Amino acid sequence: MTDLKDRILAGVSKDLSEIESAVSQNLNPHLELVSRVARHILFSGGKRLRPLLMILSARLCGYENRDAFSFSALFEYLHAATLLHDDLVDGADLRRGKQAAHHIWGNPTVVLVGDFLLARSLSLAARTGRPEIIRTIAGITEAMSQGEIQQLRLKGDPTITEADYMDIIRRKTAVLFEGACRSGALLAGLSDTQVSALGQYGADLGHAFQMADDLLDYTADTRVLGKAVGADLREGKLTLPLIYALAAADDAEKRFIRHLISSPALSLEAFRDLVKILHKRGGIAYTEHLAARYVQSAKEALGGFPPSPTRALLMDIADYALARKM
Repeated sequence: MTDLKDRILAGVSKDLSEIESAVSQNLNPHLELVSRVARHILFSGGKRLRPLLMILSARLCGYENRDAFSFSALFEYLHAATLLHDDLVDGADLRRGKQAAHHIWGNPTVVLVGDFLLARSLSLAARTGRPEIIRTIAGITEAMSQGEIQQLRLKGDPTITEADYMDIIRRKTAVLFEGACRSGALLAGLSDTQVSALGQYGADLGHAFQMADDLLDYTADTRVLGKAVGADLREGKLTLPLIYALAAADDAEKRFIRHLISSPALSLEAFRDLVKILHKRGGIAYTEHLAARYVQSAKEALGGFPPSPTRALLMDIADYALARKM
């Protein structure tokens, strides 16, 4: 994984530097408090993957204008807004290894700063002068809001299905990846076929990325993850490794898992016992397998584009989405 990560970073280091500048320069809130809260989440170690996907997608399609970097910042603002809102709804303590913003500034301020970031993303979309990009961003915002509501509705519900889970991660994660890639192609003025192909790449990548994140919640440590291990279960989020294992578990294991779901406290010993069940009943392996299928599908979606350094980078990013679980 280290070689893959180093290869990607070598290929995009200049782009990431430009994106970092664009995210800072396009913020420009009227109030200093808004800037402090926004910067707390925006500059806390995010990978800038979503704006990077827009830049690489545009470049793959022959668009090299520097205004793409300013436009790409909107995807980081969208992502940051959802993180602020999600952490508040979930009662999260940590984000990227730092104290969650609502614990510092309070719920009302964080909600309103999230709203500001959503509005700023739409303002940047409008600057592109392309109605289809504006429609894409508006659609992303609608989908992500409904995905969060769906996840909240199913919080702590042991009857959640794989189909429910897939619908949630499509709305909450995959649509943003898809929109970033689609917008890059739209900026270049490509055909519907090429726009759809890049959108498919982004959607598949987003699914794989979220599944890898959900695996990390059961396989990583807090230092790697940037939040408490087992945080998803503590917050009532039942993800695919648990959903699959619960369906395959014997009666005693089902009772144990349901008890953990309904318990407000989760000891380290109980969590380790749960992870053993997830391995035993195939929840970890099944999620890895499904994520790998999405990675392969994402790479296949790029087949209509000629070989190039940019396409190779997008292929590597697809591989890295799953490699992060290791």
